[in-house]
Amino acid sequence: MYKIDFNKPCRIHFIGIGGISMSGFAEYLHNLGFKVSGSDSHKSKITQDLNELGIEILYGQRKSNITPDIDVVVYTAAIKSDNEEFMAVNELGIPKLNRAQLIGQIMEHFDNAVAVSGTHGKTTVTSMLSLLFIDGNLDPTISIGGILDAIGGNMRIGNSGHFITEACEYMNSFLEFKPKKAIILNIDEDHMDFFKDLDDIRNSFHLFAKKIPKDGQLYINGEIANYEEITKDLECEVLTYGITDPAYGTNYHLYDIRAENIKSDNLTGQSFDLYYKDKFIDRIMLKAVGIHNISNSLPAIGIALNEQIPIETIKNSLKHFKCAHRRFQYKGTIGGVNIVDDYAHHPTEITATLTAAKTYTDNTLWCVFQPHTFSRTKRHLKDFAKSLSLADKIVLADIYAAREKDPGDISSKDLANELKKLGKEVYYFPSFDEIENFLLENCINGDLLITMGAGDIVTVGESLLGK
Repeated sequence: MYKIDFNKPCRIHFIGIGGISMSGFAEYLHNLGFKVSGSDSHKSKITQDLNELGIEILYGQRKSNITPDIDVVVYTAAIKSDNEEFMAVNELGIPKLNRAQLIGQIMEHFDNAVAVSGTHGKTTVTSMLSLLFIDGNLDPTISIGGILDAIGGNMRIGNSGHFITEACEYMNSFLEFKPKKAIILNIDEDHMDFFKDLDDIRNSFHLFAKKIPKDGQLYINGEIANYEEITKDLECEVLTYGITDPAYGTNYHLYDIRAENIKSDNLTGQSFDLYYKDKFIDRIMLKAVGIHNISNSLPAIGIALNEQIPIETIKNSLKHFKCAHRRFQYKGTIGGVNIVDDYAHHPTEITATLTAAKTYTDNTLWCVFQPHTFSRTKRHLKDFAKSLSLADKIVLADIYAAREKDPGDISSKDLANELKKLGKEVYYFPSFDEIENFLLENCINGDLLITMGAGDIVTVGESLLGK
């Protein structure tokens, strides 16, 4: 594998530079003095921002974009072998790294690299941890899979030995990482276009955990079924976390980090008693809705405590914490209808988001859902219907293909039929314009409308608000 010499900046080209992660690392290398260029299929705010920094952006991925003066090329898992640029790289014999390999090499240059993994919640926890480190004056370098207002984007370049990043399991990307500390939030069936089954996914998380050195730490959700299979042969310190409040149907366990006596204040947030290694620490106020976000906060708090960040700083940070964009993000109000956007695209995520949303309104809860990838929709069809049924009324858009091609055997109409079997009021429209017109005619004052999915469904709410 090609090794980047960070002391000798070279010419580096990103195929797919407009991605939320790729753009951040392009900016990072640019700031280190590397001559950075990149290509993407279309112009976006991200590519425009990079261009304003002095990074050359090429639109359209063509063979001519690859020139012999490029020292190394970075590409994402979405780039296929028949991509014109990718083929040109191979023809010219230019060294290449995938995105995960690049991140792994970057992590080696930090004394304290923290990787946040799990099927759900990575961006939220990375955001929480980032705010705690910043407020704790640790001056971290940060890479987030979303836009976080606290850092003015998706990348923050610090001047310390602390590095925080998300660690995605898809294509086993996180096995390229070199973390000193890591978090495993949950392990569910997802990305089944790559993994064989749940056991295959669990094995990948186990291999990821084994990447942590002897003097490192793993923070793992103790509510993961048989989590000991993941941790049984690790050399690092293992700390469990979880919720032990009987009001939420959880059994009592002596987790290393736990939340008890949970109180929900609806619009103002929620609070809980924090225990660390069986010792009461303090009452924590969290400005983020949903029981899942209390769970999300626990490993972030655990790491912060181990970094000697004062508890008063931790309390203040979480009391004012704002999630990254597209994580239960309030977008605005029109005609008395509150519009929220959320990135949820897996049944577990949808359940968590809609459960939290039901505390926000006594009126109708609308969910405008855009399924993400054909393979995920087909495999979890009944689970999607069950989770979406928590909403009062559901509006479905077409499936967002992402990296896939339409196989012709699954569509949003199939999901609509499953919801009808559950007795739900569900509507399907093939275009966003039709969805927007329907919502304008049917939503009333006091309703809560959530646009949901990992594609571009966010534009429906923004269009209704005139953004």
